[in-house]
Amino acid sequence: MNLGRLALSLPVPFVDARRCVELARRAENEWGYPAIWLAETGGPDSFALGGAIAAATSRVTLGTAIVPAYNRTPAVLAMSAATLAELSRGRFVLGLGSSSHAIIEDWNGLPFELPLTRLRETVTVVRQALAGGKTSFQGKTLRSRGFRLGNPPAQPVPIYLAALREKMLALAGEIGDGVIVNLFPVTALPQMLAALRSGAARTGRDASSLEVVCRFQVAVTDDVDSARGLVRFAFASYFAQPVYNAYLRWCGFEAEARAVAQAFARGDRAASAAALSDAMIDRIAILGPAERCREQIAEFVAAGVTTPVISPLATEARAIEAVFEAFAPALAR
Repeated sequence: MNLGRLALSLPVPFVDARRCVELARRAENEWGYPAIWLAETGGPDSFALGGAIAAATSRVTLGTAIVPAYNRTPAVLAMSAATLAELSRGRFVLGLGSSSHAIIEDWNGLPFELPLTRLRETVTVVRQALAGGKTSFQGKTLRSRGFRLGNPPAQPVPIYLAALREKMLALAGEIGDGVIVNLFPVTALPQMLAALRSGAARTGRDASSLEVVCRFQVAVTDDVDSARGLVRFAFASYFAQPVYNAYLRWCGFEAEARAVAQAFARGDRAASAAALSDAMIDRIAILGPAERCREQIAEFVAAGVTTPVISPLATEARAIEAVFEAFAPALAR
C-alpha cells in the first residue's frame, strides 16, 4: 500500500512546546518520519518552535505549513527563514499562505486584502532577500528597498504556497516550489492538480515535479461518531470563514457551506457544528480503524498527493502519540 512520503504535523493540541520538541525527536529517531510540518494559529510560533526542533534533530525536513503572509513583513520572514535554514543545515522549507479573515483582520487587526497579490509579492521580496542582495520592490500591497540579510542561506530555501481554489493553486504552480493543501474530498484533487498545472504552464514549468503536501485530520478509532464530533468542534468556525466557506462550496459541499455560514452568522455555534454532515466529514477527514485510515490515505496518494501529513484528532497526549505510531514508517508492518 503506497502511503507516499508520510510526515507528521506539529504542534498538536494538549501538548506544550517542550513536549512537541520531544515528539520531533521521536519522529526522527523512533518513528522514522522524514518530515515535520509546523502549523500556526494561536499556539506556538512556528519559527520559534522550528528553531528548537532544528537543534534537536539532524535529518528530518522541517517546514512551515503554514505561516501567514500578512502578519510578518517580508524582511522578517526572510530573516526567520534564513535562521531556520542555518540551524537545520539546509533542511528548512518555508510554507506561506494567505490565512483567513479571522486570523488576519480579527486577531491581528490587519486588512485582509488582495490575498493573491499579497502572496505573490511576499514571495518576490522574500526571494530577493534570501538571495543575499538588497531588496528593491514596489508593488500593490508591499514595498521594500535596501534590506539585506546578514546571514543569507548557503543554498536556496524552497518556498511552498498554501492554496485552496483555482487562482491560488495556479499561483503555486507558477511561482512555488511546492503546494500545501488540506480538507478536501479525493474527488476534488483532479481539478486542484489541473489548476496547479495550468499555473506551471504559464512559465514553462513541469508541475509533476512539485511536492503536494496535504495535512490530514486523522482519528484512529472504532468510534467514528465521536471522531466526527471532534471534526465538528474543531472546524465549524473554520468553515464559516468566507475564504474556507467558498472553498467548501468549490469542493461540492454547497448545502453544508450555506448552513454552516448562516448558523455562524446568527451566533448559533451548535447549529454551525451540526451543519457539517456525516457524509462530508467522512470525505475530508481520515477516520476509523488503522487499516481503514491507511486505505483512505492511499487513495489520496494514488490521486496525486505526494506527502500526507498526519494531524491527530485526539483529546489527550497518549492518544495523539498513538496516531503517530499507527502511521510511523519505521514501525510499518
